Amino acid sequence: MQASAPSMRRVAGRTAIVTAGGQGIGAAISRTLAREGARVAVADRNQPEATRVVAEITAAGGTAMMIAIDATKADSVAQMTQAVLAQWGQVDILVNGAGGFTRIAPIADISEEEWDHVINLNLKSAFLCARAVVPGMIARRSGRIINITSGAGISPNPFAPTYLAYAAGKAGMIGFAKALASELGPHNITVNCVAPGTARTPRVLKVRDAESLAKIAAQNPMRSLIEPQDCADTVLFLASDEARFITGETIKVNAGNLIM
Repeated sequence: MQASAPSMRRVAGRTAIVTAGGQGIGAAISRTLAREGARVAVADRNQPEATRVVAEITAAGGTAMMIAIDATKADSVAQMTQAVLAQWGQVDILVNGAGGFTRIAPIADISEEEWDHVINLNLKSAFLCARAVVPGMIARRSGRIINITSGAGISPNPFAPTYLAYAAGKAGMIGFAKALASELGPHNITVNCVAPGTARTPRVLKVRDAESLAKIAAQNPMRSLIEPQDCADTVLFLASDEARFITGETIKVNAGNLIM
């Protein structure tokens, strides 16, 4: 009997967790990893949206499960990880997609509670999720951790220079990735970031009109916004074998908006 040809899908047989995997960029990442052969845990607070993405994946022949999660809470993250291990036995890829901000405000108007909420949503969530999956990755001497950060964590946004807590949280994710990459490198685990520019997500299209989007696009050399799929393709690359020696890096996907 002739042996079957190996799968050409780039993450075939691997298990991925994508936090905020039911919406926007996270949804594109979930669908892309599943298309390329991964079993995907779509982890999100928005259960209807996560359920919709899981249905799309399974309808296309992929494998996915929905997990309701508050990524800022250690017990919720632990339950997520345990559910994935019980279902599929391991976690090979973690995409820290949870994040966001509440509003744009100057420092004098930001309360301690608001600061803590935004920092926890963006930075603490990445720490908690990485901490939960790293022991298994170390045991197998293999793993990919990918943080979805932002250009706001690299340089102030000219359209919203007072994204203060959000910028601090996203910059923290970049520093976290560098330090963790150094720690986990000896175990054959890579840690990287993807920093999207303004993408045509449902949320962005809801809060910005066509004129403001055109102004944003005009500020970058390619005169374009990015699509969620552009970020998903970058995540796929970092999760694949082609990127096995790339670690501690931040890839900016922003049509050249931050060339530095």
